[in-house]
Amino acid sequence: MNNPNFAFDRINYILLAIGMAIVVAGFILMSGAGSTETAFDPDIFSARRIKVAPAVCFAGFAFMVYGIMHRPKEKEGEA
Repeated sequence: MNNPNFAFDRINYILLAIGMAIVVAGFILMSGAGSTETAFDPDIFSARRIKVAPAVCFAGFAFMVYGIMHRPKEKEGEA
């Protein structure tokens, strides 16, 4: 029982953390001031908020899937 066999290795957790940071960056890109009943803000339809930010979020989620599916290389002498 000295060497437990975990599903994820350290590199998997690092890749998941990077993917989560990319998703958070995408949500930050999506944020901004909104419109109210009295004032319309045309910035809510900017390319950054409706095209770039969702693409960044999608890339982050895809990177997280890669982080889950990544299989670490087996070391010499391990079965």
